[in-house]
Amino acid sequence: MSQSGSESTRMQSRRTTFLALVVMALLIVLSAGLVSCNGGDASKVEADAATTTVGVTRVVKKSLGRQITLSSELVPFQEIDVYAKEAGYVKNLYVDYGTHVKEGQLMARLEIPELEAQLQVDEADIKNANNEVTRSQHELARYQALYNALHLEYTRLNGVFESQPGLVAQQEVDDAQGKDLAAASQVDAGQAALEAAQSQLAAAKAKLIHDQSLYDYSKITAPFSGVVTERYANLGALVQAGIGSSTQAMPIVRLSQDDLFRLVIPVPEAYVRFIRVGDPVDVRVPSLNRTFPGKVARFSVDVRVDTRTMHTEVDVRNPNRVLVPGLYAEATLTLEHREDIPTVPVQALNHEADKTTVWIVDRDGRVQDRSVQTGLVTSSYAEVASGLSEGEEVIVSDRSGLRNGERVQAKNVAVLEYNEPNAQ
Repeated sequence: MSQSGSESTRMQSRRTTFLALVVMALLIVLSAGLVSCNGGDASKVEADAATTTVGVTRVVKKSLGRQITLSSELVPFQEIDVYAKEAGYVKNLYVDYGTHVKEGQLMARLEIPELEAQLQVDEADIKNANNEVTRSQHELARYQALYNALHLEYTRLNGVFESQPGLVAQQEVDDAQGKDLAAASQVDAGQAALEAAQSQLAAAKAKLIHDQSLYDYSKITAPFSGVVTERYANLGALVQAGIGSSTQAMPIVRLSQDDLFRLVIPVPEAYVRFIRVGDPVDVRVPSLNRTFPGKVARFSVDVRVDTRTMHTEVDVRNPNRVLVPGLYAEATLTLEHREDIPTVPVQALNHEADKTTVWIVDRDGRVQDRSVQTGLVTSSYAEVASGLSEGEEVIVSDRSGLRNGERVQAKNVAVLEYNEPNAQ
């Protein structure tokens, strides 16, 4: 019994030893498999590291433009102080601050007693001149009738004297001739008197027209449509004529045109060559958070020596009366613009002396150094005039460690875009 138990113990020990050996063998096999797998991954990593990844973008066609933004203040297209032509008292004032008026609209009326009296005198002078003309016409008619009678008498006597000598005395013929000549002289004098009376009448009428014109200046009207931005006079105030330098004349109101504004901007010398009359301009008013269309209307065609800028004016229409004088505005002018041209990001360009190149990835995945000619260049993109075709891939990532002909792995990346700097 003890011998049988001992044999059983030995068999159990052998099985345990065998299982331990099997487990160790499996562990060795698994370890070898893991080492083999790890070695394969390392080889793969090393293979991947041998091919550099570069960021690329394609040559595409797009529209490019260069712009410049200049700041200034909106001013009315026209703004004037309205003065009186003749001195007088303000009798009526029909406008005030903010009143919108049309061209020719009555804004104020002056009281000028001296001119009112002078108009009455002028009318009386015209009436007297008319009476003098009438009297002269009657006198001329009387002289004409007397002349006709005397001239007929002389003609008859002279005819008898010549046809029947001795029938009429020479003295009678001479007396008739003298009366005929005297009557003719009276007709001439009457005609001259009539013409003088008519001239006097014309002068009286001209004086009335002159004085009436002066009196019409008592009506202060709007020279153009706009808005009253200042009122200087009050009812009953005495305003002096705005044409003399001896007195300090006071205007009645200030009138500003509000349907059209002008934006005066100083264009830097470097951009003068791009400015043309009629060019569209975007006028942004920050305080209104709105943009209005405008256009280059005029410029001085010279560069100021002190600022190296050119005086340029942009007309901005204001049909809804949203704009007011003095608002700060930003004018964006388009200097150059081209449609549907091949472009590359400016970060893809390499500049060496007077040569411009780009790195491209060809169809075989290899790097090539390509010379290009550029055209219009903005802050983000450049026009490719020659050297590249649409769809080719250019490298935009770091190119410091690349070599010509090197195999790389291309990866499309987004291109950063920059806004054009404003010229203030």
